[in-house]
Amino acid sequence: MSDAQHDGAGVQATPANAPRLARNVLVLGVVSLLTDIGSEMVFPLLPVFLVTTLGGGALALAWIEGLADAVAALVRFWAGRLADRDGRCRPLIVAGYAIATVMRPLIALAQAPWHVATARALDRVGKGLRSTPRDALLASSVPPERRAAAFGFHRSMDHLGAAIGPLVAFLLLQYATDDVRTVFWCAAIPGVAAVFVAWAFVRELPADAERAVKPKRARAAGSLRGFLVPFAIFLLGAASDEFLLLRVGATRESWTTLPLLWMAVHVVRAALAAPCGRLADRIGTRRVLALGWIAHALVFAGFAAVDGQLGLYALFLAHGARSAFTEGAERALVAELAPAGTRGSAFAWYYLLLAFVPRLLFGSVWEAFGDDAAFTVGALLAGLAVLLLALRRR
Repeated sequence: MSDAQHDGAGVQATPANAPRLARNVLVLGVVSLLTDIGSEMVFPLLPVFLVTTLGGGALALAWIEGLADAVAALVRFWAGRLADRDGRCRPLIVAGYAIATVMRPLIALAQAPWHVATARALDRVGKGLRSTPRDALLASSVPPERRAAAFGFHRSMDHLGAAIGPLVAFLLLQYATDDVRTVFWCAAIPGVAAVFVAWAFVRELPADAERAVKPKRARAAGSLRGFLVPFAIFLLGAASDEFLLLRVGATRESWTTLPLLWMAVHVVRAALAAPCGRLADRIGTRRVLALGWIAHALVFAGFAAVDGQLGLYALFLAHGARSAFTEGAERALVAELAPAGTRGSAFAWYYLLLAFVPRLLFGSVWEAFGDDAAFTVGALLAGLAVLLLALRRR
């Protein structure tokens, strides 16, 4: 019997001896926790750092994050195809975490917005290299009826790290230094720990019948496109988190409070992602997606109507709850709809949409017509996406 069958890394274990969570699910959850501690020490400070210190604006923020995610998406697409072709995910996962750990702290050296853009793009090379092979390995490590729960657990660990990271940044700024660049340098420490855990404990799965099927084309299958089309409409009006941070507080004085708010939203996400994944396994991924997108429309309508600070804080937390509600369902549905042997490529298409579709429309509407108009457009597009999801299902 293989190591994967002994330690629970694969799906070959029988129901009688299968662990509640497979080894790879647990290990990759820990790796994501450590990685996000480092990355989220940086992210909530980045919009204000860019605007107040480097002289950038809302559109510059959109282009920087759009470029970073575009780089990640292109690398993800190549990495997903490579994982499908070679049947090996672990080397790409470890290399991706290592590259991001080396590149992320370089933001501390930035003297102009394009320096931030370069550092973010290099960081995202690592993220792109690891994401699709990691999700393909997670999907293959559990039975189909427990995939949403596995992805939900992974997202919970990811968000737990994203909650701890801002707290560490807050404590450093409050008690150790008033230099945000020092915080950026310190973000490398948990990243090194994540690389070690990934290298030491992630296990490659033995080839099974599904993983042995080689992909014959890069085009998304028709069943997968039935989800990706409404998903793209939804993303077209979605704002990335940096715009929500900019909406809530865009002054230098908010540097110490933004990490705490960012921590709070990820506490909400960490608490909800795993149980919402289990809920999606029970009642259906499409139903959970429709409910989540309706909630998204209501939250964005609230951002367009509310100006009070406490109201904005509440909406920000509600947005965190909404995203946690659908994360496991999205990934489980991608794994379900992917033809045999193309799971890496399917996740590549999923992440490609996440990178290219959002941000630029939202940032352009914000820049031209203001933030209220941008959030109104986002709410309307989310409603349209729910309708298309229902029609495609029928």
